[in-house]
Amino acid sequence: MSEKEVGAETREFGFATRAVHAGARPEPTTGARATPIFQTTSYVFEDPEAAAAYFNLQEYGNTYSRIMNPTVAAFEERIANLEGGVGAVAFASGLAAQAGAFFTALQPGDHVVASRALYGGTLTQIKHLERKLGFRVTFVDPDDPGHWREAVRPETRLFFGETIGNPGGNVLDIESVAEIAHRQGVPLMVDSTFATPYLCRPLEWGADIVVHSTTKFIGGHGNSIGGVVVESGRFPWDNGKFPGIADPSPAYHGLAFQATFGEYGFLMKLRAETLRDLGACMSPFNAFLFGLGAETLPLRMERHTANALEIATFLTGRPEVETVAHPGLPGSRYAPLVAKYLPRGAGSVFSFDLKGGRRAGARFIRELNLFSHLANVGDAKSLVIHPASTTHRQLDDEELRGAGISPGTIRLSVGIEDPRDLIWDLTRGLEAAAAPGSEDDEAPTGEAMACPL
Repeated sequence: MSEKEVGAETREFGFATRAVHAGARPEPTTGARATPIFQTTSYVFEDPEAAAAYFNLQEYGNTYSRIMNPTVAAFEERIANLEGGVGAVAFASGLAAQAGAFFTALQPGDHVVASRALYGGTLTQIKHLERKLGFRVTFVDPDDPGHWREAVRPETRLFFGETIGNPGGNVLDIESVAEIAHRQGVPLMVDSTFATPYLCRPLEWGADIVVHSTTKFIGGHGNSIGGVVVESGRFPWDNGKFPGIADPSPAYHGLAFQATFGEYGFLMKLRAETLRDLGACMSPFNAFLFGLGAETLPLRMERHTANALEIATFLTGRPEVETVAHPGLPGSRYAPLVAKYLPRGAGSVFSFDLKGGRRAGARFIRELNLFSHLANVGDAKSLVIHPASTTHRQLDDEELRGAGISPGTIRLSVGIEDPRDLIWDLTRGLEAAAAPGSEDDEAPTGEAMACPL
């Protein structure tokens, strides 16, 4: 509902309005205003002919909840609307969404150019898929568009990066990288989990596919796992490089997805084959919760980003801190890109390096009360983690350096609490980190800290 005819007027609705209303219609049978949870595995067909048409993709209708579900569909429509895409397909997790996009776009022998400043779980996933599926990946420093260009091979079929890197805070020059990808006839896929569509919409800057871990800010309350793929509908999948999408599919009696569905070709392939075969569907209940989370996304992101910038500024003045990697700080190397792509704020997840390395990090985290020590981001509650021993534990020292991580790196996901209370909590942790420690100090264990409130 980006536009709607109201009498003689065409109304372009704002982001906050669409976050509440897009994809949500009163339920026609009961009139329920909230989107119902259609907790069903399957659907009764009108007649044998209708069933055959649905399964042959001749008509669009509900067949089985592994492939489509009305509650999930409402959420998909809302996120596609907020991102400015032609449609979306939801998955059981963010990594499942990424894997689904890779499965759909790539074939054995293909090549991917990817940022090396990715989330550690993503790096591990790509390396695992590379070995299992027979494609190749070149990881590049994302900060110089020239590195992307130099990594291209004749068999390159995809560029992949993050809007805001995790945990280094690298801001991707989306427009420049998209131009390089398109000159090679390949799409740019962007993980925009940290930005959300409220802070940045990569499709508006030339990206072709956007993926989100909806577990994070879109859900916003740390209660559900999910992911979503959004597509622009603009990329020419029939340019000769993507036979899996453009050529006749043996799974549908020779149906060619791009020729048949046009701008929906990639998404239909993603849903009708990849989601069907991988089985990593989003549950209706999780889709219901994500839809609720999306309604308050603009309100929460404003508070998240304001709190994070205030805390990052506070940390820059502390003697216990060596560096603060928040891209929105004055003097950040990413300031021009933040101004261009993230004018509403550079998100609320950032890292800083403590003096004293691992032992200082352990003492810091043990002293915190409001910040919960756990492996997640994007919660309304403030969160903290030590990446080298948790989310990026599987990386060696060279890979850690490539991702902008040191032994003393602390990652914060700043919530929506009163910032004065968060600063009080961090002050106690910093003082503990600087105190003389024993040789028995160890790295954080990953157990959640108890909050006294």
